[in-house]
Amino acid sequence: MNLRTAARLLEIQRVLVRHRLDDFVRATHLYRPLRFFYYFSPWTWFQRRRGETRAESLRLALEELGPIFVKFGQALSTRRDLLPPDIADELAKLQDQVPPFPGAAARAGLESSYGRPLAELYARFDDAPLAAASIAQVHVAQRLDGREVVVKVLRPGVRAQIGRDLEVLELLAALAERWWPEARRLRPIEVVRDYRQTILDELDLMREAANASQLKRNFAGSALLYVPEVHWDLSRTDVMVMERIRGVPIGDIAALRARGTDFRRLAENGVEIFFTQVFRHNFFHADMHPGNIFVIVDDPQAPRYAAVDFGIVGTLAARDQRFLAEIFLAVFDRDYRRVADLHLQAGWVPPGTRVEALESVVRTICEPIFDRPLREISFGTVLLRLFAALQRFDGHIQPQLILLQKTLLNIEGLGRQLYPELDIWKTAAPVLRQWRRDRIGPRALFAELRRGLPAVLDVAKALPELARVAIERAEERARRAPPGAPDAGDTGAAAEFVQAGASADGAPVAVTLAALAPDNDRRDLLITSAALIPGGVLWLGLPLDPTWPGALLVAGGILLAAAGWLHRRR
Repeated sequence: MNLRTAARLLEIQRVLVRHRLDDFVRATHLYRPLRFFYYFSPWTWFQRRRGETRAESLRLALEELGPIFVKFGQALSTRRDLLPPDIADELAKLQDQVPPFPGAAARAGLESSYGRPLAELYARFDDAPLAAASIAQVHVAQRLDGREVVVKVLRPGVRAQIGRDLEVLELLAALAERWWPEARRLRPIEVVRDYRQTILDELDLMREAANASQLKRNFAGSALLYVPEVHWDLSRTDVMVMERIRGVPIGDIAALRARGTDFRRLAENGVEIFFTQVFRHNFFHADMHPGNIFVIVDDPQAPRYAAVDFGIVGTLAARDQRFLAEIFLAVFDRDYRRVADLHLQAGWVPPGTRVEALESVVRTICEPIFDRPLREISFGTVLLRLFAALQRFDGHIQPQLILLQKTLLNIEGLGRQLYPELDIWKTAAPVLRQWRRDRIGPRALFAELRRGLPAVLDVAKALPELARVAIERAEERARRAPPGAPDAGDTGAAAEFVQAGASADGAPVAVTLAALAPDNDRRDLLITSAALIPGGVLWLGLPLDPTWPGALLVAGGILLAAAGWLHRRR
């Protein structure tokens, strides 16, 4: 532990104690090795109770501790089923009421980034921020051509502060890995490592602008979600300029109700947007707390979402996406045996897990959620029980799914606020079933084949040359063999073929053939099998459904190879 990290731990303790949250210091397991700091700290002895409620104390402490802790509070603020109402209400203020930094500091930062006075780029720049967030704040401005924009600028010194807090998180993760029995399942070091990359990416506003542009392209022409346009010529690593949008904050239920908004449609659209992003686009907004979402209510019966803050987005590997979608569909169909099988196939529980026992646990968790409205279901309880089940089976929380899990929790929180009767499963099922049809249909198969065609062509172009070289080497070995010696071609040509592949510009070779000989018919059989087997292996290696054509190609190639070997014997 370096001095900077130790100083930050002391500062965290001081903030908690100053806001009368010292019970957290005493109760936190990982802080116990440092508890002597608590007992010998002067501010603990002389601290007097402030006139704050416990909810206000928690919010103020998170604000004082900085961006990473603010984001933690933002994630918690939507979980009203897990938090007391007073704390949930107070943490909601973290979303758009973080104390701003002075407009003069924003101007100075912008002029430093542009290398020019603001007057040369903007006809107007409002010093008072439109919104202040944990990492940056937003100002309204007007371009010289009259277009109104919002300018997002990083907070001064935020990079150094986040770097220091990441060191603290890494220290706590290392302590957890060593001392906490739950660490093996939750893998805190991996989680913190992934979070480090996520939060550092969020500090690059050019990356955020690119995320916004991609999301806008994905929903081009859609009536579900509007994404503001990026002004690339004025955007920099620490500055992002976007079109200004005007909408009602998603959390302002009274204003939405006053405009006659169709809450049922709005809630269902939110669920559809999420599942479309995850399973159709494989590119999803992963910071969907209420402070980042607005509603355009030009037509109250067809409300449209508008999103901002694209610093955190997520994607899934094709394998994880497929398993996740299939698990959701199996849950919708109440096929708990398949849910258990999919968990095993995905490697989310150890290979030796009894599928019958896992199926029973999944049924116990999932069965009560059906045929009931969302307001009667505690998804927090379901999630906690699922984690408990994974713990029982020595399962692991996958770090690559953390962003998706967080986004799912946020979607549930928004759904509860907008339309308590929303059936999230019923709304999501059609999107997933369409995903399945698109994935296994002829169009999807053609698209996968087209993507894999360059690799297939590389293999096809390499095989004749590999076969020729292998045959020549086998013939040369046969000529050099003394009379009466075993036919070297029968035993060594396969290795020659593989060696030829290793020297042919790295071309992939997926099969060891039987002996090669100058017989033309036999050669044709073996070369054909050499084309079929790599093609089948390539098919099976790609995420293609169905898999039987790949198996058929491999089987056909093996049969042809066997026929070539028998032809040689004759």
